[in-house]
Amino acid sequence: MIRTLSLDLQQALDTDIDKPLQLLDPRTKEIFVLLPAKQYEWIQGLLEDGPLTRTEQQKLLREAGKRAGWDDPELDVYDDLDPRKQP
Repeated sequence: MIRTLSLDLQQALDTDIDKPLQLLDPRTKEIFVLLPAKQYEWIQGLLEDGPLTRTEQQKLLREAGKRAGWDDPELDVYDDLDPRKQP
């Protein structure tokens, strides 16, 4: 079911066009995000039946991590701080 945006919501969308609009349900205190349908469909496609296999996704994530510097040897000190690795 498609509903029409109120004037208040239209103005909120116009105020910050670079970010999705967050809406609060006062009854449940749950926050919803209002996205343009094209963005929602793109995200849904990635999550449900994306064009990449799981192996391809993992490879791209590893490459992105390397570009972000996650393989920098100076960051190895954080591995020593991992409480799961403490004797």
